[in-house]
Amino acid sequence: MQGAFVVFEGGDGVGKSTQAALLAEWLTDRGREVIRTFEPGDGPVNAQIREILLSRSTENLAPRAEALLFAADKAQHVHAIVRPALERGAVVVCDRYVDSTLAYQGAGRVLDMAEVERINWWGTDDLRPDLTVLLDLAPEAGLAGIASHDRMESAGEDFHARVRAGFLALAERDPARYLVLPAREPVTALSERIRARVAELLEGEHHHEVGRRGLLSALFDADRDPEPGEEVSDAPARLSP
Repeated sequence: MQGAFVVFEGGDGVGKSTQAALLAEWLTDRGREVIRTFEPGDGPVNAQIREILLSRSTENLAPRAEALLFAADKAQHVHAIVRPALERGAVVVCDRYVDSTLAYQGAGRVLDMAEVERINWWGTDDLRPDLTVLLDLAPEAGLAGIASHDRMESAGEDFHARVRAGFLALAERDPARYLVLPAREPVTALSERIRARVAELLEGEHHHEVGRRGLLSALFDADRDPEPGEEVSDAPARLSP
């Protein structure tokens, strides 16, 4: 049995953690090993990076330094938690991944999207999700439900508007890998739609390593021939504006 990598994305306060927990419970009830994880901060090293990134006491952090710290968190997270779980056949359910850095640091901080993407795919060894669930909501609605805002949540209305637009642009450019849902639908209704898509994903059980690693890694793997009918997609840097 092969593993599967499902990521929840979206702005702050959209309900990612709620839906990730419901999906993990549903998968566990069906006999799958599930690793529920998150970024940034899951793991001893990652927790230290998270403190730097989100603490409001962190002053004058340059956008490029911020982007590099998020990439470092992802590199360690994939190495220590995500890839080992996938290799033993678990379903990894992750709250945030590379798309969050592209949306928050690329679009939100107005950094070069291709550069941010290149750093993150290098850091994660080009590990791509099988499915990304994007919960979409107006930023002001999501932030209104958060009692105390961390450094990122306090970045301002214009920043969060760019973040939302960045997420939607990512989904539009790669629709086959995304399930985009309005976050204010009832929790149960959202959960049912997510379960249906994940069930379809798992029933196929055709998760080729090339699908997670991307085009360039596949092209330069001299020992591997594409399987019949296999598509090689998700070339790095193609999400740049």
